Amino acid sequence: MSARLPYTLLWILALPFVLLRLLWRARRQPDYLRHWGERFGSYAGKPPEKLIWVHAVSVGETRAAEPLLRALLAQWPDHGVLLTQMTPTGRETAEALFGKEPRVLLAYLPYDLGWLSARFLRHFRPRFGVIMETELWPNLLATCRRQGVPVALVNARLSERSARRYARLPALSELTLGALSAVAAQTEDDARRLNALGAPQPRVTGSIKFDITPPAAQLELARQFRSGFDQRPVLLAASTRDGEEALLLEAFKQHANTDVLLALVPRHPQRFDEVARLVQSRGLKLQRRSDNAPVAADTRVWLGDSMGEMFAYYAAADVALIGGSWLPFGGQNPIEACAVGTPVLLGPHTYNFLQVAEQAIAAGAAQRLPDAEGGVKEALALLGDPDRRARMAQAGAQFSLAHRGATARTVAVLKTMPAQVEQA
Repeated sequence: MSARLPYTLLWILALPFVLLRLLWRARRQPDYLRHWGERFGSYAGKPPEKLIWVHAVSVGETRAAEPLLRALLAQWPDHGVLLTQMTPTGRETAEALFGKEPRVLLAYLPYDLGWLSARFLRHFRPRFGVIMETELWPNLLATCRRQGVPVALVNARLSERSARRYARLPALSELTLGALSAVAAQTEDDARRLNALGAPQPRVTGSIKFDITPPAAQLELARQFRSGFDQRPVLLAASTRDGEEALLLEAFKQHANTDVLLALVPRHPQRFDEVARLVQSRGLKLQRRSDNAPVAADTRVWLGDSMGEMFAYYAAADVALIGGSWLPFGGQNPIEACAVGTPVLLGPHTYNFLQVAEQAIAAGAAQRLPDAEGGVKEALALLGDPDRRARMAQAGAQFSLAHRGATARTVAVLKTMPAQVEQA
């Protein structure tokens, strides 16, 4: 408990400010006010007797969890699956993906205080838990161990920068990672860093995102998007972060011909209106996806203000600039773009997905540029070179197919966990 005591005290002191932040965020996203009790371990209804718990903090992790969750339902057909998140957008994504699946329950994970974690586990009584990627909560994992609930960290990734942060608190990191029953890492580097911090014998299984199949409905939606573009070349700026839009818009305004359409999709929905104002302040005519209207010939920027349609945005584009990589946010995963055969351009900051980014570049599916202006200029050059685009598209599709299979390898790891999993 000694290593966790200061952490727990910090959580107690921070809790009033966490609640104020929730209220502040609810000004833009009223859904933050829904299911309030769940954040404190209070849940309605009686859960199934046999339940597997999967935690995916927000949108990206929830989408990545889809093939694994479906594999769990197939592997344990007499079990339900509890899918937890921390954000309304993550929950909305889960509802879109699994809302019609009667064996899937949705809930928020409570804040990381021991008694709240205990309430959560007493209510749902999961046979075992699966945490996606990097969402490690010391008190939650300690409570799981104390109550005999095995937990695996899967699709696990840990950048060098994050590893250095964890290493500043070695005792807490070792206690937290040591409470895991299994770790399935995306890459050898991820496994090495996690093991150095105390994770038990990580296995390298690859990225589950390679196993995500572009949904037919999303591909049909992409065709509808294209029909509204009137054969204009389309440059997609996908999952952009605060500060990146201004850089990309300036470069686009300076270098792009008026026939090129910029499809701009911010990563966080609470920024849609802010980004719309930013576009208009640059004197660029704007339309929004939510208008559900064909794009006018003089529209320069089409704002992707929707959730759960990223596959459609990628499939409708001719070239994709991957957000989060033009300023030091660590980048976003390029796998979805590659899977639909869209050439990928990356900025210098891809430390969250370094190996995947380097593999995509080596495969000829992606290029790295030094800054946002360079990215836009290279994208415009690609728009004028259909042969090179076709080569990159084919390389991306082949790259995506070549790395499939992580879901099956991850399920194999889960089956090696303690007896409670075997008996599940």
